[in-house]
Amino acid sequence: MEENYKSLKIKQKSPDSRVFCLFIDRPSRGNALSADFFTEFPAALSSLDQNPEAGVIILSGVGNHFCTGIDLQLLNFISQETRAADTGRTGEKLRRVIKLLQRAVTAIEECRKPVIAAVHGACLGGGVDIITACDVRYSTENAFFSVKEVDLAITADLGSLQRLPGIVGFGNAMELALTARRFSGLEAKDLGLVTRVFSTKEALEKGVAEIAESIAAKSPLAVTGTKRVLIQSRDLTLDQGLDYVATWNSGVLLSDDLTEAKSAQLHKRKPLYAKL
Repeated sequence: MEENYKSLKIKQKSPDSRVFCLFIDRPSRGNALSADFFTEFPAALSSLDQNPEAGVIILSGVGNHFCTGIDLQLLNFISQETRAADTGRTGEKLRRVIKLLQRAVTAIEECRKPVIAAVHGACLGGGVDIITACDVRYSTENAFFSVKEVDLAITADLGSLQRLPGIVGFGNAMELALTARRFSGLEAKDLGLVTRVFSTKEALEKGVAEIAESIAAKSPLAVTGTKRVLIQSRDLTLDQGLDYVATWNSGVLLSDDLTEAKSAQLHKRKPLYAKL
């Protein structure tokens, strides 16, 4: 799949693979997030979501870094464009802009296909917002992270403060957000922000590709359902979560995928599932 994006690029792992790589592609700016990114990123995810050939998405960065945060030029542009005749109207315009940027990040969770973050180099500010919305996260040992916004006199507003506590714990999230300190891939693993670390970028790419291929080989209905139920259950009580999954499975459990899975196990072969 070749799309015309200014801030991104999409590449299928191989012609017969159901794994697609989505790259943040502004290496000369450390993959800082531009205005183009916030319109192109949700469009790219939607395109992959609707593509039956795509089963899993790997999100990574071109060049030396995953993402160095929001481009300061975009912050300057927002500051200028949201000025109005009075502070109330300025605030109302700014709120609409912030909600637009938030929707671009939330598009990761809204995508039916699993999105795996593969982080190398810097993952700062907006980069942390992005990976906390991803379904699984991996990094190199020497990757470095920072919830950077307080150093720019900003309260992080694209999702880190909402998602990070559920990943690393409230106390750890508070400390990281208040200090904006830099921490390594190894510490990110200890905190639970990433599931596994790899020694080099090459090892990261190889390891994550293998994990993605293994997920892509599973039932698309089961994978999609697992992602949706986990995300929905995050904000529900236990009883509400159980009710949600009961409703979900009442609609999709009795599928051709279930028949195929049972047949494959019975005949000791790999299952072959229809595309979603």
